[in-house]
Amino acid sequence: MRYVGTVASVPEIRIRTANGAGVRKDGEYVLYWMTAQRRTHDNFALDRAIEHAKSLDRPLVVLEALRVGYRWASDRLHRFVIEGMRDNQERFEKSPIAYYPYVEPEAGAGKGLLAALSDDAAVVVTDEYPCFFLPRMLEAAAARAPGRLEVVDGNGLLPLRATDRVFHRAVDFRRALQKTLPEHLGERPRADPLRRLELRAAPKLAISSRWPAADLPKLLDGGIAELPLDHGVGAVSYAGGEKAALGRLRGFITNALARYGEEHHHPDADACSQLSPYLHFGHVSPHRVFDAVAREEGWSVEALGTRRAGQREGFWGMSKSSEAFLDELVTWRELSANFTHRVKDYDRYATLPEWSRKTLEKHAKDEREYVVSAERLEAADTDDEIWNAAQRELVSEGRIQGYLRMLWGKKVLQWSKTPAQALETLIHLNNKYAVDGRDPSSYSGIFWCFGRFDRPWGPERPIFGTVRYMTSDSTRRKLHLSRYLERWGSGQGSLF
Repeated sequence: MRYVGTVASVPEIRIRTANGAGVRKDGEYVLYWMTAQRRTHDNFALDRAIEHAKSLDRPLVVLEALRVGYRWASDRLHRFVIEGMRDNQERFEKSPIAYYPYVEPEAGAGKGLLAALSDDAAVVVTDEYPCFFLPRMLEAAAARAPGRLEVVDGNGLLPLRATDRVFHRAVDFRRALQKTLPEHLGERPRADPLRRLELRAAPKLAISSRWPAADLPKLLDGGIAELPLDHGVGAVSYAGGEKAALGRLRGFITNALARYGEEHHHPDADACSQLSPYLHFGHVSPHRVFDAVAREEGWSVEALGTRRAGQREGFWGMSKSSEAFLDELVTWRELSANFTHRVKDYDRYATLPEWSRKTLEKHAKDEREYVVSAERLEAADTDDEIWNAAQRELVSEGRIQGYLRMLWGKKVLQWSKTPAQALETLIHLNNKYAVDGRDPSSYSGIFWCFGRFDRPWGPERPIFGTVRYMTSDSTRRKLHLSRYLERWGSGQGSLF
């Protein structure tokens, strides 16, 4: 029997109440404040909002808003999100749900919008996302909301609260996941919650004069250039949104999944999923991705391995390539979510493991053969062809091939005056240019370069101490890079 997730009420473990208020039975509608899971398919929070609307016999209003005042706001990030809003608008227009897209014309213009909508809501449902400014924004909203504010976890296959500790090694998290995940694996959000949906029609919202709904086609047709954003970080060559995400998923399953295990480290092989930007902005669900892999494998839950000791292969009972991909999608991605969920200062140097801080501090004053300024790094102006290529890919396409992202981080550590300065530089470059930046996984990837989720490696070396060491020479020997370097490598000069 092939795997089929169970469609039922949203599991209680995924729901928490962010304030002490109750449901206001005299409220005019249910409000879903869509902040992180920005899609109409496979969305636990949308499912929960629909459950409330049905049980209270109230209309459902969906607010999807986009600020301009957050750090690193740019044309690149705005266009990607707005393309997703356009997809959502098209879908919601064919349903009884009232969709309200709002894009701030200037910083602070949207202040009061959520409060105004909440004042007339019976209950507010929103997304849980353990990273960037969203947790602080949620706390502020919870303190202001006159009625119940429910937060729904749709971050991964394993609910965030299914474990009660911080994991510092992938093997420990993998072991816990293998023991705990099977009881949650059949629980999935509805694939298409809008299909044949019957709800009361939403009233006309009185807020539209003060906070006009966004003209999404106009914004995508040049209007983004009028917003107060960083216009130096331009759009990428691939589109955002649910349609593009599902198309990318189909392409990966058809063309690259079978090669993933052997080839995903090689830049020339084009075997990576490239789903990370869509997962980051919630344009595709990890459940949908998992389902696609399971269907391709003809997989059933009965295939799960009985040995659950944290091994990388054998737990899923799938092909080597699918097991390798699911280790990235589930183990590493959800380990990252666990860490940012439970460690408040996840983005601070002080949260590195004690062993790595000690060894880096021991070697902090070691002589550097080269010290490269942040400006030269941003401009891909170093003497390292491979590093420059990775940085050019980041600046142009908003991503770095997976293996090269690790080398990219290690070299900045080597070229910076101090480890703390290197960390600050990497976070800035990644969050400014990467479409999937400002995400638990991207923070984990950067901090891994300094020892998080890793172990000491010998021999002890200058600058790195016992933190894992990587070189461009060894990378060149290991990987197939010729086409990658032809596109992004030498001869292109400084970017700025």
